[in-house]
Amino acid sequence: MQDKIWLSPPHLSGNEIQFIEDAFQKNWVTSIGNNIDEFEFDLKKFLENDVEVCALNSATSAIHLALILLGITKGDEILTSTFSFIASANPIVYCGAQPVFIDSESETWNMCPIVLEEAIINRLRKGKKPKAIIVVNLYGMPAKMDEILSVASKYEIPLIEDAAESLGARYKGKACGTFGDFGILSFNGNKIITTSGGGALICHSQETKNNAIFLSTQARDEAPHYQHSNIGYNYRMSNIIAGIGRGQMEVLNDRVEARRKMHDFYLELCKDIEGVDVFSEPSDDFYSNHWLSAITIDTSKTGKTSTDLRLAFLQDNIESRPLWKPLHMQPIFSNSPYYGSKIAENLFEKGLCLPSGSNLTEKDKKRIAEVLKIFFSK
Repeated sequence: MQDKIWLSPPHLSGNEIQFIEDAFQKNWVTSIGNNIDEFEFDLKKFLENDVEVCALNSATSAIHLALILLGITKGDEILTSTFSFIASANPIVYCGAQPVFIDSESETWNMCPIVLEEAIINRLRKGKKPKAIIVVNLYGMPAKMDEILSVASKYEIPLIEDAAESLGARYKGKACGTFGDFGILSFNGNKIITTSGGGALICHSQETKNNAIFLSTQARDEAPHYQHSNIGYNYRMSNIIAGIGRGQMEVLNDRVEARRKMHDFYLELCKDIEGVDVFSEPSDDFYSNHWLSAITIDTSKTGKTSTDLRLAFLQDNIESRPLWKPLHMQPIFSNSPYYGSKIAENLFEKGLCLPSGSNLTEKDKKRIAEVLKIFFSK
């Protein structure tokens, strides 16, 4: 059996260990320290906007804190993308609130602005004004932010931009994660850069960041003893893994470029295969980091399915993965409101994520190309 080709493996720079060792030498083996401060500064500088960054232990924690800071409580309704990983919706339930799922549009695969407004109008008619919108940038592709921001502004609903998959992506030249009232980043092991696990909350003032830090460190009051007047959480990033993040920030631009080249690799491979489309930017307004390259397969034209291809890759020890199963189809959310048609459902049925790592070798690419060539030539 040949070595496994993973879907999206970590890709270290080699310098991460220096920052980790610095934390050990200074004995900052805790949730405060220079690595956290510098990692947050590096992210803020990279985003190139008037934002503040709070490093946390996961993107899920960041969404939860964003909802808390927006005052979300039991019984509130939150509009969110159905076509996403479940972590986009679970924090809504943590707050005792109700997710309301919105279908995708076909160009970016992200939340459809038209369906979003239809859902808001319908919820208002039912006497339930949604308290927030969580829009996800799927697979590194920016959503149609102008249209979504326009709807959010029209109905005065705060927006959380879940950019967990889109660090390094841009919409009309502006960094993803900086559009909403809050932005979310992920540094999970399979992301563009990793801290082994971790995330960040992007906000627009130092005061909000301070509140996030307060809540993420068990909400301890200023007192010589341990005193708490608010419910807090153990969500702050460790100074150790922030050191990994500092090393990863040194190569972030290179990692984005490598992922984008993998997308180009698949474009070239699939250009003459009728019925196979590579997920790409709809216009120059969109600059995807192509965290994961994905295709859709039209069975009526190819006679093959995405499942067939996934199994063909598996036979050669190559990991691929179905697109996200829409959240309104998940058993846990089967009774939640859903608005839209079947865009997300159809994508789930015919789509596949392909190996996209920034450290794939030419040998790896040759194996991938050979599987695709043989599969579609049969």
